[in-house]
Amino acid sequence: MLAKEMGESPDIIQEEAVEILDEMGHSMQLGTVRFFAFTLSKIFKQLFQRVCVNEEGMQRGSILENIAPNFPWFHVEQDIKRMKKLYSTNELLFLSYVKICICKFQQQLCKYWNNIVCSYFFFQLQHAIQEHPVVLLPSHRSYVDFLMLSYLLYTYDLALPVIAAGIGKYVLLMVLSGFREPVARDQNGYAPIEFFLEGTRSRTAKTLTPKFGKSVENLEPFVTISAFVSGYVLPEFFRQEEVLKWWETGLLSIVMEPFFKREVFDTYLVPISISYERILEESLYAYELLGVPKPKESTSGLLKARRILSDNFGTIHIYVGQPVSLRTLASGRINLCPYNLVPRHLPQKPTEDIQEFVSDVAYKMELLQIENMVLSPWRYVPHCVFLTDNLCAKKAVMSGLTLHSNIARLVDGHVVLNDKGVEDGAVGEIVFKRALVILMCSTYRNQLLNVFVRPSLVALALQMTRSFRKEEVYSSFSFLRDVFSDEFIFFPGISLKDFEEGCFLLTKCDAIQTTQQEIYPTDKGSGVVSFLSAMFRPFVEGYQLIFRYLSKETKEAFTEKQFIPGVRNFVFQLLEKGTTQCYEALSSDMQKNALAALVQLGAVKKKKM
Repeated sequence: MLAKEMGESPDIIQEEAVEILDEMGHSMQLGTVRFFAFTLSKIFKQLFQRVCVNEEGMQRGSILENIAPNFPWFHVEQDIKRMKKLYSTNELLFLSYVKICICKFQQQLCKYWNNIVCSYFFFQLQHAIQEHPVVLLPSHRSYVDFLMLSYLLYTYDLALPVIAAGIGKYVLLMVLSGFREPVARDQNGYAPIEFFLEGTRSRTAKTLTPKFGKSVENLEPFVTISAFVSGYVLPEFFRQEEVLKWWETGLLSIVMEPFFKREVFDTYLVPISISYERILEESLYAYELLGVPKPKESTSGLLKARRILSDNFGTIHIYVGQPVSLRTLASGRINLCPYNLVPRHLPQKPTEDIQEFVSDVAYKMELLQIENMVLSPWRYVPHCVFLTDNLCAKKAVMSGLTLHSNIARLVDGHVVLNDKGVEDGAVGEIVFKRALVILMCSTYRNQLLNVFVRPSLVALALQMTRSFRKEEVYSSFSFLRDVFSDEFIFFPGISLKDFEEGCFLLTKCDAIQTTQQEIYPTDKGSGVVSFLSAMFRPFVEGYQLIFRYLSKETKEAFTEKQFIPGVRNFVFQLLEKGTTQCYEALSSDMQKNALAALVQLGAVKKKKM
């Protein structure tokens, strides 16, 4: 039937379906896994000083069996039994020894207690993998992310994940073909699936807003594979354009679907935070943000990349968060009855309630990732350098300077941007070189922004309104939050709660005083307010330049391909003239986010041509 519809022979359709299945299929070959694990261990030892993991919970077997031999009471009990035999004739000596053992136990208890909590905490991960489907959701800053995580699970003898990265349409193929199980099951339990909520590597080191897929324009290959595997041809209504937008809910919705359809009792979502002291692709990202195309992957490029093995990229911190039960999140919020009315092999477009729930869960997972990120003292250095052009070097800064000597250096005891050779060449070349250094440096400052964003927006709102009325300050805060909604991670629909959190943190450090009706900045806190507002000044100035370009330089209609080069050339000319010093406005990431904000606010309308 499908062959007649497409005008092709059944053999051609079958061959195409087999090729697609081979490409998206998962096969576990232990010999290959061991070879890559050996290779990765050698590479990681060359690149990184340390890999720090909250590893207590990555242990095998029963938690009590793992902890007991190392726990104080185990040794105390053994010691008392042994000494009881020795001092059986002298009860006084034996009781004295028991008192010493008890004191020893009390001293060691605090030392071991944290390890017990951590061990139990991570035991949950291993237990979850054995009992229920598990979805690993790591942050995404580098190509190293999925390699390191797979190597970590291999090292601790946990099930290796099935990685859904870079597979595009084939995820949809799996769903439409009946392969809706988010994980594969073997005799040892479930093999977890792993993917990145951000969709792509963050070029700016800020957490990207969750990606919910994209619309599909051609369903023919999906119909092909569905018919070949399941024996069903999708009904005609599944080929309509509005239903094709089902794919916009993305991978997270797909892995949740078996739970919604009650094919599995529960699914556990595990947020994982991966923090880099120095990012492997820092210079590559800066070039990409300035519009230089990413180099094509080739053998010669791989050979050239060997040079990085001689560099030092510091420490990686990996924090595996507590597994979050999807069943608990959905309890009392999601009505699963509509899923009982449609056969399981047919895909369903999620309702608005389901889409809102998926979005909320995605933001919750990303906020948990941010909460568990590790921030070294070096992260504060770029911001201070941007503020003062130099910074007095202290002991905490010196170790970071050695690691980041390509972007900062020491001059007369002060830290400054490493702009050697920047002044050589034409004006345009000087601007490009300086922008390159600043974008690389801002990558490390950006890792602070999601931590400070709420109090900083309150500080900016106070400066914007020049009023102490809480209602007016909140209005400005809410506006800034909406404008920067694509730059930073905000949980949807809780603007007032974010405002109150920002005010609480500023009050806690004596930067402001609040009453029921007004907010007052204190004399003592003027430095705090200035520091926080300056941290976000590049974004305010950058957006102003982009809005200025749109209001003066553009025509009534334009494409994104015209917009990005146009803004870049406009800002470049201002930098050459010295009219502005906002080099970060050259970043394509900021330009795209500013345009998305205008579309969301209704200032710009997006149309399909």
